[in-house]
Amino acid sequence: MSTAIATNGHGSNIEQEDFKTHVFGGAISGEYTEILRIMQTEQVEDESKTCGKILIVLSWIVVCLTMPFSLMVCFKVVQEYERAVIFRLGRLLSGGAKGPGIFFILPCIDAYARVDLRTRTYDIPPQEVLTKDSVTVSVDAVVYYRVSNATVSIANVENAHHSTRLLAQTTLRNIMGQRPLHEILSERESISQHMKALLDEATDSWGINVERVEIKDVRLPVQLQRAMAAEAEAAREARAKVIAAEGEQKASRALREASEVIGDSPAALQLRYLQTLNTISAEKNSTIVFPLPIDMLTYFMKAKEASKHSEK
Repeated sequence: MSTAIATNGHGSNIEQEDFKTHVFGGAISGEYTEILRIMQTEQVEDESKTCGKILIVLSWIVVCLTMPFSLMVCFKVVQEYERAVIFRLGRLLSGGAKGPGIFFILPCIDAYARVDLRTRTYDIPPQEVLTKDSVTVSVDAVVYYRVSNATVSIANVENAHHSTRLLAQTTLRNIMGQRPLHEILSERESISQHMKALLDEATDSWGINVERVEIKDVRLPVQLQRAMAAEAEAAREARAKVIAAEGEQKASRALREASEVIGDSPAALQLRYLQTLNTISAEKNSTIVFPLPIDMLTYFMKAKEASKHSEK
């Protein structure tokens, strides 16, 4: 009895209420209410399908009556890098996106949207970010993305490109806020890869594929730049002094070893004097300094000491 009354679809709400009161005594169960709702939905869908079929038939009649002028309206063309998502009476047409090339639509009942599949570039404007170690920096980046599923990009989100750009800005701020300054400056590649993975995962349900993310520039405050420059200059000066000290130490060791070698052979010292004279003469100097042999000075010193001993 209940099925017959429910599937009739012509009875009034009063009759349905009377039936529910008669069967359940005024206590309407949740299962019965759900069954009625499903049946009413199916009835509405059947009516809409019937109306849709009638409209489709009328549209075909109009196309046939207005031949060949109607072909100018019915045939559309999309480029190699484009796809057309067709809606018939507000519903997605089966078969997915059409294109590239020629496709057919029915006038008055079909509407279509063009979707560009080429890679787009979005230059993220500079974002003021407070890093993990409480330093304010300005960071900008560039995102390369494209539409991978034309149907999903139209049906699941109002504006896939605008949504992706807003998400890229917020993701950049969130990632930079979780890292200290030295990581932002030294690990740009890893930050770019992490940001790409987050964006690609979030935009997959929108039919968007993020291909590449690059951090362009990190701008520091002027005072911080001066402090870092002074620190780097001091570090370079300290390294230069250490290197100079190490050079002096190695040079003194080499001189000591050379003096030991020359001390073993007096003739070696004379040869060194001659090499020094040859070097000076090669420079075309007008004045040549001739070093006095040490042996002569030793002879005079010995003679002076002998005279002192004789006087005593």
